[in-house]
Amino acid sequence: MDRITILWVDDEIDLMKPHIIFLKEKGYDVLTINNGQDAIEMIKAKPFDIVFLDEQMPGISGIETLARIKEIQSSLPVVMITKSEEESIMEDAIGSSIADYLIKPVKPNQILLCLKKNLENKKLVSEKTTHQYQQEFRNIGMEISARLNFEEWKEVYKKLIFWELKLGQLSDDGMNQILEMQKNEANQMFCKFIERNYTDWIAGKSQEKPIQSHTLVKEKVFPLLNDHKPTFVILIDNLRFDQWKVLQPVLEDYFRVEKEEIYYSILPSVTQYSRNSLFAGLLPTEIERKYPKLWINEDEEGPKNNYESELLGELLKRYGHDVKYSYYKVLNQSYGKKLVELMPNLMVNKLNFIVYNFVDMLSHARTEMEIIRELADDEKAYRSLTLSWFNHSPLLEILRYLSEKDVNVAITTDHGSIRVDNPVKILGDRNTNTNLRYKTGRALKYEQNEVFEVRNPADIFLPKSHVNASFVFCRKNDFFAYPNNYNHYANYYKNTFQHGGISMEEILIPFITLKPK
Repeated sequence: MDRITILWVDDEIDLMKPHIIFLKEKGYDVLTINNGQDAIEMIKAKPFDIVFLDEQMPGISGIETLARIKEIQSSLPVVMITKSEEESIMEDAIGSSIADYLIKPVKPNQILLCLKKNLENKKLVSEKTTHQYQQEFRNIGMEISARLNFEEWKEVYKKLIFWELKLGQLSDDGMNQILEMQKNEANQMFCKFIERNYTDWIAGKSQEKPIQSHTLVKEKVFPLLNDHKPTFVILIDNLRFDQWKVLQPVLEDYFRVEKEEIYYSILPSVTQYSRNSLFAGLLPTEIERKYPKLWINEDEEGPKNNYESELLGELLKRYGHDVKYSYYKVLNQSYGKKLVELMPNLMVNKLNFIVYNFVDMLSHARTEMEIIRELADDEKAYRSLTLSWFNHSPLLEILRYLSEKDVNVAITTDHGSIRVDNPVKILGDRNTNTNLRYKTGRALKYEQNEVFEVRNPADIFLPKSHVNASFVFCRKNDFFAYPNNYNHYANYYKNTFQHGGISMEEILIPFITLKPK
């Protein structure tokens, strides 16, 4: 490994000789200079790993030298050394992006700790994180193999996402691959869990069941209406729990996270079913029977989610909530900006639902557009692209506005998505739906052991497009491919983000309540 080179800048550099000897004995190379101007010229001419910079020097001051150094090499860590503890000097230094600061007289061990923190921090964090996950790996493995209930599955998924995000900060491909294998194993067991319990949950045969799409508003939104404040629910279509976690630090500048919860999407985990059920407070066949004009079946023409506002109004009425409410659906940037301007008008409503569609469009665009595929090449990049969008979106402006008001705010979604890479063959007639994670029709042919099969859709409250129609769902990272032109189809959709089937990513989704700071 190359030796670390330090540039020490101090007009009384001779007084620092004991420290410099100490550092050289510890294996560091130290170059010294006694003024800011020469230090700047030296940094232009030679690479350094870190700079120790005296704050009070004749000629160019430490603060001025710091600013010039950052112009030349913004990523070079600079440690400010000062005799003064004045707050204004510290603020100037910190505002100029110092890596650290030390107060004179400095001790050798303080300098050593500072070097380790700033130069070896990544290595130490990497080693510690890897060791911690190695210890946790066995615990998670034991949990996955146990017979977990729906609450325990939520906790396992949270742990896996925690480690995915933490290991994702490191460049240890080996550990990331081990985590991916463990996540795949967890998904396999989760699919079995859903298949064992889903029908009983939906049919009301189980006393112990999770909050699902059709019970979310009643269980989680209605309680927010009990106080005097306006309530805003932001539904970001297709937002996974890991995507929420990368947005969270941005929002914590403005809000306190009061509760971070996970609920279960219904099947199919797609907008047509899960979001209509969310707004109606009913399962799909119940919507079809009770509000036939507000439900569009798979085989019928037209948009499938055009009546969410009406369904929400009916839900409020059924539960006796005679409140003023609004519903907005944002499908593009310009409408998002328009909604920012409308926000003051919404403060008179008791309940405001805002559906924001970007993440869903991103997942579809990633399938269809080569440039988006390259930008979101893997899970980490997909999260990064989501964060980049959010930081520059009208949605963040909306949330900033709400953070200055006395309101309740909730962020949620209707379903998630999973990156698929394993094609499963299926045959269907021309009336079969096009979704890659679930199929419904009357002439479906498939291997029974490769799918979750529901021969009678009424068992899980799904409408039939035909008297003999059934539903089949993909598990974990599978996707359906037709045998004709199979290789082209399989390769085109491999490593795309899809939804509609059974996986932790699609089913276990966030409901977050925020309080303005």
